[in-house]
Amino acid sequence: MLANGITLGMKKKGESTYSDLPGLKEVPELGVDPEKVDNTTLADKMKHSELGIGDPGDLAYKFKWENEENSSYRKLRTVSDAKETVSFEQTFPDGTKFHFDAQCSVKVGGGGVNAAIEYTLTLGLQTDIEVSDPA
Repeated sequence: MLANGITLGMKKKGESTYSDLPGLKEVPELGVDPEKVDNTTLADKMKHSELGIGDPGDLAYKFKWENEENSSYRKLRTVSDAKETVSFEQTFPDGTKFHFDAQCSVKVGGGGVNAAIEYTLTLGLQTDIEVSDPA
């Protein structure tokens, strides 16, 4: 399956539906890398470890630069400036959905000769990522 067609939606508290955030160009890996915790005793002949809590890493989404009245950039910047926690829904073309709440920050990228301007949405998770499989 190609990544083409992945969408990211956002809804604020009290809203019932997700609003699509147009201009999405790149999505991060979703999941966790659990920390390996050493649990070796003095009687053990080799190291023993357990998997601890997971670290989702940086959730950074890249978007095409647009700064119009109802653009994704303005919506996300408003949420970022207010330090508001909102709900996100990332949907794959096959219907797999990932739901989570997060705070966000928005950063406009630099530019160069013959390069498109982008902005990056970085999310700080406030809940676990819940996965809904397609029917």
